[in-house]
This record gives sequence, structure tokens and C-alpha cells, in this order.
Amino acid sequence: MKRYQKGNKIVLTADRTMMSEYHGGIFLGFSACVPRGLIPDRLFFSLFCPSVDVDDDGLVRFAPCGTRKIEAALLDYGFEREEVVIAHPDYIDKVVGPETRVVGITENDPLGIGPATSTFTGLFGGEAYMAVKFRELLTHPSIERYRPKIIVGGPGAWQLIGGVQRKMGIDCVVLGEGEKVVGPLFERAVRGKPIPEFVEGEVVHEEEIPTIRGATIDGVVEIARGCGRGCDFCEPTLQHYRCLPIEHILKEVEVNLKAGRNPLLHAEDVLRYGAKGLDVNKEAVIRLFKSVKNFPGVEGVGISHFALSSVASSPNLVEELSNILGSGDGAHFLSGQTGIETGSPKLMEKHMKGKCYPFSPEEWPDVVVNAFELLVENDWIPVSTIILGLPGETERDLDQTIELIEKLRRFKSLIVPLFLVAMGGLKNRTESFTLDNMTSRHAEAFLKCWEHNLDWAPTLFEEWSKICIRNGIVRQGLKLVFSYGISQSKKLIQKCQKDYEYNLQAMIKDIKTGKMDVTPLPARLTTPLLAR
Repeated sequence: MKRYQKGNKIVLTADRTMMSEYHGGIFLGFSACVPRGLIPDRLFFSLFCPSVDVDDDGLVRFAPCGTRKIEAALLDYGFEREEVVIAHPDYIDKVVGPETRVVGITENDPLGIGPATSTFTGLFGGEAYMAVKFRELLTHPSIERYRPKIIVGGPGAWQLIGGVQRKMGIDCVVLGEGEKVVGPLFERAVRGKPIPEFVEGEVVHEEEIPTIRGATIDGVVEIARGCGRGCDFCEPTLQHYRCLPIEHILKEVEVNLKAGRNPLLHAEDVLRYGAKGLDVNKEAVIRLFKSVKNFPGVEGVGISHFALSSVASSPNLVEELSNILGSGDGAHFLSGQTGIETGSPKLMEKHMKGKCYPFSPEEWPDVVVNAFELLVENDWIPVSTIILGLPGETERDLDQTIELIEKLRRFKSLIVPLFLVAMGGLKNRTESFTLDNMTSRHAEAFLKCWEHNLDWAPTLFEEWSKICIRNGIVRQGLKLVFSYGISQSKKLIQKCQKDYEYNLQAMIKDIKTGKMDVTPLPARLTTPLLAR
């Protein structure tokens, strides 16, 4: 694409942590939530989120799906192809100049206060990479020199409303879906007219959702929006649920195939594709997956998220999809994110009753175990979450969660404990959970999750790295780093259990004050990777 010496009119980008394909493991994107300083920057960006390909003009070959949707919406609105570019944040100087009018930024967690980020920074201190890199982007010399309008949107945009927005020099924040509002908004900015500090996005009906023009990170293809299960704490449930037509989906599959990427189907629950309510539409799901898998050039199909209640309510569907996609054949495996959240029927009833449907809250622990068993039997790897600090949580609720975690130990999976963030329907109704709120029972649940993960980590790393890491030297280097990290983490867990009796706060305080020594990553492990 032609680059203007004086800058492109509209530049779209995202912070550096989002401009990566994470070695083909999109869930490694959670590494952006860890605090900066735990490992050297060069090792972090080599190990967890190496950069996407960038051309000589600073433009990216692959971009976040949300950024691609905004790009497509602007082109559909009438902006010329040369006017709209998606640039790498490290090469903003190549595209931002005196004629640049707008820089649009996609962000997931700009202040580092999302659920995963607040959990890691609460434990380790410091500031998450995503927040650091977002701030660096806003203060890039080219942006400060030429002063284009800054418009920020994406899942984390809610963090920027009000005084924070003005303090950071952001001209406008777009909340919610942006495709219907960005055209007029960017046009005003391009013409030098005043723009509002805040714009509420409009629900975009399936027939109005634009088709992407360029490839996405890891081949992500959106198949549905919204959820509708009504969990108190979740933003996506506030959106209207709708599914995109198969024809639309296949067009985006083709765009990604041309760039050499197999599709990764994205929705809050891919197993509810084609559903009119919360019930699984098995025929529609199978039709979708067959259409995508049989599309010329497709060698594999990935998924982003699924609901455990959908798995349990339609057990034959998982088996049929596994047969269609060839999971477990040694060359492919299926993995997706899913929410357990709690083992307490009482908290399920209070905060996320719809998550259980068509089952009752009382059945939830059994639903989780049955779903995990079914998934693992069919070579699916669930990457699940537990939420600590739900409003009204008692010791009994935590006991039930711990009991459920123990029942899941035999299943190959990951269980990530998160601190509650007062967002979505809980915003202004409760306080976010922090390390200061953690009791010994919370700590036990937290550490039980990580014991589970550390037990399965070697197996999961071996399976993933054989498929995704082609360079044998890099694979071996990563294996050494992971093995060391697993060994040290297990020792810390044992110390917390035996010496601190699950007083995680006290142990972390001793680590931070130097009373307890934590052995750093040996230089002999980092040197080969840093030398790449």
C-alpha cells in the first residue's frame, strides 16, 4: 500500500502486546496481563508475544479482529483505501505525519485493571505490560508532535471514561460496538470539526457487520456477537445476541487463508451458533463447522470460547465436531476458553443463573465435571476460569469451589483463578476483589487452581510446542524456561501451604520486603533466547 510522506489520514493500531500471534497459541495473549519486570523485556516479547509481520511502511500483515472490523467499517463508509491503514505501534513514525488526522486505538485493558491483570498485579505488584505499552503508544513522539485526534475503543474502553481520558490526552472513547458510529465520528475528526469525548456504540445487526479486508491475529473469524446468559459481572452479556451468516463467515475465512492462516472461530459460545435462545442448535453448529472445514484450503479449525452448559446439554455435538475437525489425530487439538467461576450453587443462582441453563444452579458442579469429562474424552482442552470475591461469597462457597477443583484434577485442562472486577452489571454495586480481601480459604482455592495447572503444564506445553514452534532450538529453550518456572512455582506453593498456612498475603509481603528469597531465572536459560 502506498504510504504518504506526510502521514496517512487515518491510522489504526493497538498496543504492542496485541500485535502478536503468540506463537499460534492465542491464549498466550493473557501474558500481557503480567507485570513488567518479572523477566527481561526482550525475553518476554520473544517468549510470549513476538511481533506480527511488518512491512517496510510499518503496516501489519495481521491485526486484531476488532481493528479489522473498524477498518472495514471506515472503508464501507466511503474512506479511500490509501486513507486508512493499520500500523504497528513500534513504527507509528512511518505513518503519522502532519496530514494525519486520526489515530484509532483498539484496547483490551488500557489501565491494567481487568480481571486477569488485576489478579497478577495484585500478587506481584508493578504495572502490566498492556497498560505500559498503551501509555507508551499515547506518548509516542510522532503523536505528540503532530497531535492527531486520538479515538480509543475496544473491550477495555470502559476504563477510560471521565478524568482518566482527559488526563491521558484521549479525544474520544467509543463504548460498545463501533461499526455504525466510527464513520461519522472519524469524518468529523478528519474535517477538523469538534468530536465528543464519549460515544455510545450502537448494536450492529448481523447483516450490517462489515466483512474484514485483511487477515486477523491467528486467523480469528467472528461467528456471533453477544451472549444473553445474563451473568452479573460480564460485559458481553449486555449485548444483543446474533449470529453471522455462513456466507459472511466463509468470506472472512478466505481472507485469512490468503494470508496463510487457518480460521479460529470466535464467539462467546461457539456451540450456540444458530441458536434462537439458550438452547443449542446442533444442526446449525454442525453445518457451520462442516462448511468451514470443507472450504478449499482449510487444514484446521480452531475455536475461542464455549459454555460448559452447552457441552453438557448436547454431549453428542462435541463428539461430532471432533470427528469433523480431526482433533486428537496428533496434528491438531482443540482448545477454548470457558467459565467455571464457582462451585457454589448459591452464587450461581445469585449472579449467573443463565450460565447453567438448561440445568439448575444446584446441578452446576456436576455439569462442570461431566462437561470436562466429555471434552477431555474428545481431545478438547478446556482453559477455564474461577472468580474469587463474588458478592456474598462465604467460606462454605469457597469450600464448594475447592471441592470442585479437586474433582477436576484428573482432566487435562487449565483453571485460571481471577479476582472479581466490579464491571458489567456489578459496576457501582460492589467493590472489586483485591489481595487485601484474600482469606486463607481464598488462598487455598487460588493455589489449588495453580497446582492443577502446574501438574498439567509439561504435557500441555509438549503438545502445543510440537505443533506451533517449528524451530527446535527455540522450542528447547522455551521448554527449559517453562520447566524452571514450574519447578520454582511448585516450591512456592508448598511453602505457602506449610510455612504460611495459606496466608498468601504474608508470604507475598515477605517476598517484596526481601525476607523471603525467590531465586531469579538463571542467566544460562535466558541467554540463548536473548541472543536470537
